[in-house]
Amino acid sequence: MSKWTYTRGLHDLGNSVYAYLQPNGSWGWSNAGLIVDGEASLLVDTLFDLTLTREMLSSMRKAVPATAHIDMVVNTHANGDHWFGNQLVADARIIASRRTVEQIPAELTPQQRAEMIQQAHGHLATFLRHAYGAFDFNNIHLTPPKETFEGECVLHVGAKEVRLIELGPAHTRGDTIVYVPADRTVFAADLLFIGGHPIAWSGPVSNWIKACDYLLSLDVETIVPGHGPITDKQGVREFKGYLEYVFAQTHKYYEAGIPALEASRSLELNRYADWIDSERIVVTVATIYRELSNSSVYPEKIRSFEHMAQFAFSQGK
Repeated sequence: MSKWTYTRGLHDLGNSVYAYLQPNGSWGWSNAGLIVDGEASLLVDTLFDLTLTREMLSSMRKAVPATAHIDMVVNTHANGDHWFGNQLVADARIIASRRTVEQIPAELTPQQRAEMIQQAHGHLATFLRHAYGAFDFNNIHLTPPKETFEGECVLHVGAKEVRLIELGPAHTRGDTIVYVPADRTVFAADLLFIGGHPIAWSGPVSNWIKACDYLLSLDVETIVPGHGPITDKQGVREFKGYLEYVFAQTHKYYEAGIPALEASRSLELNRYADWIDSERIVVTVATIYRELSNSSVYPEKIRSFEHMAQFAFSQGK
């Protein structure tokens, strides 16, 4: 049993390191982090909309007065649920990997998401309202990262060393973890989902498995995933096992000449059947097919959502 409760809000991890959790970790309900030393502070990701980000910042300022001004923000990847709230900390140094910043123009904007929900019909409308209906995409002024790095970057929050390590492409093209060596803590962002099916927007999934191995090689005790409860290395091992299983099963379907969409519907989830958001398997299988065929063609996002909506409907969601 984890020593960390999975409840919404700010959790003190010790030594002025905090996690901000948003159960149940489904679509858009991402985690964030805070690292403080003296008057210096670093925020790991903002949230999907302004209301949620304001609520998070308010709770941080009540608990840690030094966060009245956030000095640095690290956006771990290009998905909006990890940076759409940046405008509320726009005067901070906002940092991300170069590949993350390069991917941002290809991501759906808040306005595009709102329009997609409004214009959808049938199963797609039901699915999108379920996934994104709780979020307010109005009045968001996109504030992308201003500073970039490649590979690895060492920052200092006061006297505390913080390492930004780029392990993508995997979930997205520029996935970054935030590692605090002295506190044996790592914010794994969306390289780690706990209790929910991940989604491989970019891949390759084989590199995602290697990223799990890297996480396991670190001297860490506390691991904060991008979605789901705080965990330790056992959580990473279980997640890596999921990726290995899905990759192996998908490879069999690929070799048999079965289309990716049919493969995703046929793949037995077995011990992972009770994980939330099983519709994401559709995108992950398609990404594995793209990896196996050495294809560089990415499907349109709306087409991916349509396929996931059909899968969700077939599962009675």
